[in-house]
Order: sequence, then structure tokens, then C-alpha cells
Amino acid sequence: MARKKITKAVIPAAGFGTRFLPQTKAMPKEMLPIVDKPVIQYIVEELVDAGIEDIILVTGYHKRTIEAHFDGPSTDLIENLKMGGEKKKHLLESVQKISEMANFYYVRQKGPYGNGTPLMNVRSIVGDEPFIYTWSDDFIMASPTRFRQLLAAYEKHGYSCMASVRAKSDEDYDRYGFAGGTELEEGVIDCDVIVEKPGKANAPSDLANVSGFLFTPDIFQYLDQVMADLKPGNEFYYNDALKLMLEDKKHVLAVEIKNGKYYDTGNKLEYMKTQVEFALRDPEMSGDFRDFLKEIKF
Repeated sequence: MARKKITKAVIPAAGFGTRFLPQTKAMPKEMLPIVDKPVIQYIVEELVDAGIEDIILVTGYHKRTIEAHFDGPSTDLIENLKMGGEKKKHLLESVQKISEMANFYYVRQKGPYGNGTPLMNVRSIVGDEPFIYTWSDDFIMASPTRFRQLLAAYEKHGYSCMASVRAKSDEDYDRYGFAGGTELEEGVIDCDVIVEKPGKANAPSDLANVSGFLFTPDIFQYLDQVMADLKPGNEFYYNDALKLMLEDKKHVLAVEIKNGKYYDTGNKLEYMKTQVEFALRDPEMSGDFRDFLKEIKF
């Protein structure tokens, strides 16, 4: 059955990026570059590739540079690049393209601490439509892309979907949430339980939930329930709403993103690993950079 096209995505980007201080005192962690492109642009480009037209960024007062990045380039920058002639023509085209990729909307985050708050902040914009909810500092490079795979699963089953990857180490079981339930097909679990950081011995499967979601609009009524029961000082998590959905026998799928690799740029070590790997892929510098790495002596 053909379903309504999903055109909206929400990206929470209001955090302070304390793991990267003092760098993030002035620059949002979402704007940290991977070679020559900020992390958040990789996520936006992937969304656009999957057909997303409206991208809603939930930000804080200290995230003006994100808004500036997705605005059109300044007149001064355009003139500077034009003066470079053919040598800088590709740079001019690339910066002009950024603001034209999608319709960008900015919402200031307000409410209790936790990853459920950005969802409540965009409720009136999203409306009664399914939408993608994805982080601003991690992603999965896959073919087809993770969002295309999530959209395909939604088109087939009509349920909320969680992007998932197979655990690769014992440590993964202490870092992520894991789904358990009935396997509808290879790599797709109809969940009856989601366990946060269960440890390998207690994990319901090896399918870790990371890096993005496709939510049906009924997520909001369950977020309302969580908010109503939230005690002062407690954090407001979307995961609590998912658990209520499962208690009500609502379907939530864990969808393995196949043919892909997960990158978490939210901590320094994984960020540096990502930086090096992407630099080695860059056609303009990969050879020289590879030679440089070989020359390093410790």
C-alpha cells in the first residue's frame, strides 16, 4: 500500500558539546569539520537524498553559526570567489548549493533536559505526519543510505522504525539500547522490548539502536504521557515514550542498516578516527595524507 510521502525531518542541535571544550565554547560541535564539511551537513545531505524537503533544527542561543551555514553565502564571499575565476567556480557552486538543499526551519529548545524535549518543541510544525528524527553528530554511511532504508521499511510495514546496527564488541552492549522481539525478515525486528545498555549477557539481541528514527505521529501522545508523569528534576526521554508504545502493543521496528558503517563523531576519539578515514578517501589529498601517516614515527 502506498503511504504518504515523508517530507519532514527534525535534528536536535541544542547541546553544548562539552566533550570538545574549549573548542565548542565558540563553535557548535555540529559544525566541527570532517575534512572540509561540517558534520551536520553530511546528515542534511543524506536527508535531502532521501527526499526530505523540510528540515527543522532545534537549537539554542549559542548555535547561530549553524543557521548562518545553511543561509545563502554573503555578498563578500560570493564576490571573493568570483574573483578567483574558473579555479574557484566549484567552490562558489558548492556554497550556493547549501542553502538551496531544503527548506530550513529553526526552533529554540525549551523545556526539561532530555532528548524528548526537541520533539515536543516541533510538534505544531510536524503536525499529524510521520517524520525522521536524527542526531546531528553521528551517521551511517550506507548504500542505500540509512534514511532510504528506513523509508523502505516504513513503506512496507507502516510502523515507527529505529535505525540499528549489529554490535561489534562487548563494549557496544554498554553503550547503546538493544531491541528484542519477533524477526519479520532478516534484519527487521518487531520489538516487544527495548533495553538501554543491557550488557552482553542481558541483551535481547545483537541489534543496537543508533543514529536515527522514523516516527509515526502517535509518538506525541506517548510523549504527553511521559511528560505528565515526569517528576521535577528528572530527564525527559523519547525512549520512555517508545516503551509506553510497546506496552500498548504498538509496533516499533528495529531496522538493521545494511551495507553500512556507523560513525560517532560525538566523542574525541571517534571524531578523530572519522576525520582520518574521510581524509584518506578525499581524492585531492588521500595520496599525500596516506604518505604522511606512514612517515609518522612514535
